[in-house]
Amino acid sequence: MKRGSQTAVLLLMSLVLFFPFQPVKTEVTASLDHEKLVDQMNLLLSDEKLDGALSGISIRAADTGEVLYEHDAHDRLKPASNMKLLTGAAAMDTLGIDYTFDTEVFSEGKVKGGNLHGDLYLKGNGDPTLLYEDFQDLAQQVKDSGIKRVKGTLIADDTWYDDIRLSEDISWNDESRYYASQISALTAAPNEDYDAGTVIVAAYPAEKEGEEAVVEVTPETDHVTITNQTKTVAEDGEKDVTIERKHGTNEIIVEGTIPLEGSRSRSWVAVDEPSGLALDLFRRALEEAGIKVKGKMTYAETPEKADLVASHTSMPLEDLFIPFMKLSNNGHAEVLIKEMGRVVHDEGSWDKGLDVVEEYLEAIDVGAGTMRLRDGSGMSHVNMVPADEISELLYHVQQEPWYEAFYTSLPVAGEEERFVGGTLRNRMQDTAAEGNVHAKTGSLTGVTSLSGYVTTKDGEELIFSILLNNYLGSAQEIEDKLAVTLAEYEE
Repeated sequence: MKRGSQTAVLLLMSLVLFFPFQPVKTEVTASLDHEKLVDQMNLLLSDEKLDGALSGISIRAADTGEVLYEHDAHDRLKPASNMKLLTGAAAMDTLGIDYTFDTEVFSEGKVKGGNLHGDLYLKGNGDPTLLYEDFQDLAQQVKDSGIKRVKGTLIADDTWYDDIRLSEDISWNDESRYYASQISALTAAPNEDYDAGTVIVAAYPAEKEGEEAVVEVTPETDHVTITNQTKTVAEDGEKDVTIERKHGTNEIIVEGTIPLEGSRSRSWVAVDEPSGLALDLFRRALEEAGIKVKGKMTYAETPEKADLVASHTSMPLEDLFIPFMKLSNNGHAEVLIKEMGRVVHDEGSWDKGLDVVEEYLEAIDVGAGTMRLRDGSGMSHVNMVPADEISELLYHVQQEPWYEAFYTSLPVAGEEERFVGGTLRNRMQDTAAEGNVHAKTGSLTGVTSLSGYVTTKDGEELIFSILLNNYLGSAQEIEDKLAVTLAEYEE
């Protein structure tokens, strides 16, 4: 070797020593048995719909946790509602599958001749599943206790949680949407989807052209007011109805046109101050039970010396997880965050609740330090979670005593029954993924995610996490193709 060549080699070796080569990995296989899988995944991720987008993929063997494939799996991406996997696992572990929420009624004062000479308190402890019939049951218990008239005030106590109603990254234009409802320790839901803090507003065509549409609110309440700016038009006219709550108020504006004999327009609308909604429903239930309330309605903490006269216990957490995870209920996620904060750190806040989530993740060796967590539902565009950590979580929870309940709560691809298929009920039908893929969905503008479990054609059980960010148009089709490919996979 010539002297000049030797010098060049020595220089190159010294550069390697001082500046070791660090390859940028976008794909890796941890097992030579899955080379075909690597090729299939890489081909799907080359779709032009993902040009300029970010894709975090992590696939593991369910029995060992071995990484079989990853693509930018350690990059922090927006998880959307895959955030509920973290929240849900922490809640299962912290609270337990048998955990329930109590709603209580207290009286302060003496009862003489059926008259309560004092105040009646409705105390919420976080239950997001209270329906009108539950308030009716509470009212009947009050009546059975001997109270027929309340001379004092009807008071809502929502002090179990703090008074911050919305997580910090909710935008103003989402505030009236059901998926961004306000979080309170005292709240109410309109039906068995349990979208707490909302009412259902429906507009029906009038009997005659030119008349206002008929607007109904469920449950009936004086907590909101309706401004009806609609018009019924001819049968061949345009249906164009908008239903939206005016910012900072409980005025719901219904406007637009609806044709004669046309179908209804319906929206779930988040109310301002859901504690007031619950209190109004309770007052209605009391009146329906024949109990008159003389005083006004207000808010205050229940005195320690008050007497318990009625109570309602929610379904256990295991059952709550069905509407929570299957329907991707954002309100449930945020309630669980605040409940964990209250139970563990004696503060029902987002900060303390998210601390509990991080503590749980660290305890099972999932890297909370690599994430940014801002809420429990995934609504925030500031949440940042790597796909690798989600698949790691899904591996570890298999060892938990509550895993069966957690797994059962996940949506199932192609299963049409709403509380089985959930948000996957209309996806991947008539494919190998149908009835096979059990996974949590997620969706925000420019974000889609899917993480869960699948069995391959070879009978191998896999864990996967797919996070797609910053795409234009739609990328859900690619997400489904990735999941179906895993279900069809065989060596």
